Amino acid sequence: MHRDYDVAVVGGGLLGSAIAWGLGRLGKTVVVLDEGDITKRASRANFALIWVQSKGLGMPAYTGWTVRASESWGKLAAELQAQTGLDVCLQQNGGFHLTLGDDEFEQRGQLVTRMHNQVGAADYRMEMMSASEVKKRLPLIGPEVSGGSFCPLDGHVNSLRTFRAFHTGFKQFGIDYFPERAVSAIALDGGEFSLATPKGEIRAGKVVLAAGNANQTLAPMVGLSAPMGPTRGQIVVTERTMPFLPHPLTTIRQTDEGTVMIGDSKEDELDDRALKHSISAVMADRAQRTFPHLARLNVVRSWAGIRVMPQDGFPIYDQSESHPGAFVACCHSGVTLASNHAFEIARMVAAGALESKLVGAFSASRFEGRRAANSSGY
Repeated sequence: MHRDYDVAVVGGGLLGSAIAWGLGRLGKTVVVLDEGDITKRASRANFALIWVQSKGLGMPAYTGWTVRASESWGKLAAELQAQTGLDVCLQQNGGFHLTLGDDEFEQRGQLVTRMHNQVGAADYRMEMMSASEVKKRLPLIGPEVSGGSFCPLDGHVNSLRTFRAFHTGFKQFGIDYFPERAVSAIALDGGEFSLATPKGEIRAGKVVLAAGNANQTLAPMVGLSAPMGPTRGQIVVTERTMPFLPHPLTTIRQTDEGTVMIGDSKEDELDDRALKHSISAVMADRAQRTFPHLARLNVVRSWAGIRVMPQDGFPIYDQSESHPGAFVACCHSGVTLASNHAFEIARMVAAGALESKLVGAFSASRFEGRRAANSSGY
């Protein structure tokens, strides 16, 4: 029977796009099947951070995986620009998590200590800084800032341009991108996968499920599991202002265009059609207490977005035993981990097997026999 593609990637967001681009880079024939603009696309609602600090408390393997991604992001940005001419505006000179008041500073210090105790200070460069030390790098902080943590591996990018670069790269690699092709069924027939879509059947030798929270429904079709616990977040964006923030913060960053993004919410609600202005007000208040001059800026847009979130906050990467050639990939940090997905996960899928040494800790088998609880994977 005729095989249409080497690999079908289900999901055209940042996660699926990175994997598909990586497979195309390796010479594979690839199709990306995407719901299109009707989907609750996390790629359009993220904060665009490449973030290492505080990632992996409770799972040291995630810390190492995140560090690996941070260290290879420069290579990804360079290859995308060389191929497409698009500069994704990577800035990677370290990031801060700032604290307000003594209690927050003490709590953050305890977290830094726990992280160092877990993975070793030599392998995890994260340090606490006093308010006076922070002020040397961020002179416009307000009087309530008590200090914070700093990690030199942190940074940020223009995530929308990164998304565009992947899709521009698709064309040069000959990757087919089909929107409005939500997958309703997957079957393994004679060593090939058949994927049912509203516009016909697609056949491929391998399939990668990278459809975010929808993986929870798709994964059982190929004998896999993807326990998800999505959350909602809100973003506020100000008008353009003078350059003042040379390092991104966990919840505040100045984009390459000069606007300021503020995001500091985590809600169980999954309706992204409306904002809770009380939450936006709290976020804006904390931002202007951190940088008082922000109070003078106008808000130009805001939105709510649904985050992709495995139940314990850590990534899920698995391959199927009952359906050889089927893989699932889920993660919250699609920007941070994009380089790993493009270079490492794509390489493993092309080879036909995940490498336990790199991603074995992220199997969904960890959920068996216990109730997953949200952790610091976020």
